[in-house]
Amino acid sequence: MKIITISREFGSGGRELGKRLADALGIPCYDHQIIDLVAEKENLDKAYVANRSEKDIRAFYPTTIARGFSRPNYALQQTIQIMASEQEIIRKLAGESDCVIVGRAADIILSEYKPFRIFVCADELSKLSRCYSRAETDEKMTDKEILRKCREIDRHRASYRSMFTDKKWGLASGYDLCVNTTEKEIKSLIPALTAYINAWYSEEKTK
Repeated sequence: MKIITISREFGSGGRELGKRLADALGIPCYDHQIIDLVAEKENLDKAYVANRSEKDIRAFYPTTIARGFSRPNYALQQTIQIMASEQEIIRKLAGESDCVIVGRAADIILSEYKPFRIFVCADELSKLSRCYSRAETDEKMTDKEILRKCREIDRHRASYRSMFTDKKWGLASGYDLCVNTTEKEIKSLIPALTAYINAWYSEEKTK
């Protein structure tokens, strides 16, 4: 079974790479679809679920013991439920067929499947370029603001992953392949990636 997980720096093109790779392999890619499925299962707004996704639940714990006893922490309870549903859905999707799953610590959650783990990175100029190319026309942010947002999102992703493993997010030894998309067109990388993954799984079958 081919289960491929994509971890990525914000602005590196990891989402596009996952989708194009899945298309080339003829298998489904799951990214925002997981948010939709969680929202449907929990009867919650998709934007609300997306806001809670890939967030460290420890951020929602009460800051004092007294506050924790004085009233229920609904944000924490709901975030825990969202996380549990997300993991359940990720395992269900992986159990149904070959697939590519983007983000959400799927490489750790699906460790029993021995997924092919990809990490996608890029330099700051490439990230800026990709962010500008997909920004809304009325969106006004400076380069500094965009890069600050990129770093903030990456901190959230690293913190979220730390709840599942002590292996650091983005550290090469935690992945099977690291892809640097700096100054690269994503679609130009897909043929080589597809060949590499097919060769990887062919070798796995002979072991």
